[in-house]
Amino acid sequence: MLQFNKNNVTVYQSSLWKTTSTVFETDNFILIIDPAWLPHEINEIKSYVEQIRNGRELYLLFTHGDFDHIIGYGAFPDAKVIGSLGMADHPNKQYKLDLINNFDREYYIDRPYPIEFPTIDIVIKEDGQQLEIGNTFITFYLSPGHTHDGLFAIIEPQGIWITGDYLSDFELPYLFDSAKAYLNTLLKAEKILKNHFISVLVPGHGHLTGNRDEMNRRIELAQEYLNRLIESVKNGDSQTIEQLGKEMSYHSTFTKECHKKNIEIIQNEFV
Repeated sequence: MLQFNKNNVTVYQSSLWKTTSTVFETDNFILIIDPAWLPHEINEIKSYVEQIRNGRELYLLFTHGDFDHIIGYGAFPDAKVIGSLGMADHPNKQYKLDLINNFDREYYIDRPYPIEFPTIDIVIKEDGQQLEIGNTFITFYLSPGHTHDGLFAIIEPQGIWITGDYLSDFELPYLFDSAKAYLNTLLKAEKILKNHFISVLVPGHGHLTGNRDEMNRRIELAQEYLNRLIESVKNGDSQTIEQLGKEMSYHSTFTKECHKKNIEIIQNEFV
């Protein structure tokens, strides 16, 4: 499950959807990002945090409100929670909780903590908003498109970029909010690379990278895919639309549904 451990950054990867969970520590605090998925995986993260905590303040950051990212919330009841305004005012909180409960019931999973939607203590409302803790600054950027409540976070001066469900090494864009917003978020990602020192990019699914060329490649890959899909939908090019669906990794019922949703959103916005 451990993917990376270096320079006060520890990244775990779940067996499910290659979902990442990140722990960052300084002399002043510990930050946990999107703790997921299965009980033994969350317990591994919790045990590690307990071993290193030594009385330090604990923060939880959620990149967005999808159920696979908030599923570990209840395991850290004394943490201060950071999230976007869109997440704080999420219109479908109960639906997200139902997804967790249905998943657990289907696979006979018991969790030693309550299933609750995160209560946000520190609400991020705008691009460039910063949280200062000791000598560390966390700079936030709103990242709608995948969902309406997405959030980028850059931990400075270390240059750790938490991207949520963007810029995976294998996952093409999934639109559950807006294609236009997603493209604007990718433009924002380009500006972040130009204006911030970034040493490590950690996506919500897949592998992190410290290679700047790879970071740019991921941005370009997402842009190219979306632009091709938008053009093919606008032109009614069913052959290209079908081919683009097959380009998704781990081709499955799930990816077919995501591709179908992408087409639906693009039709509503561009046709």
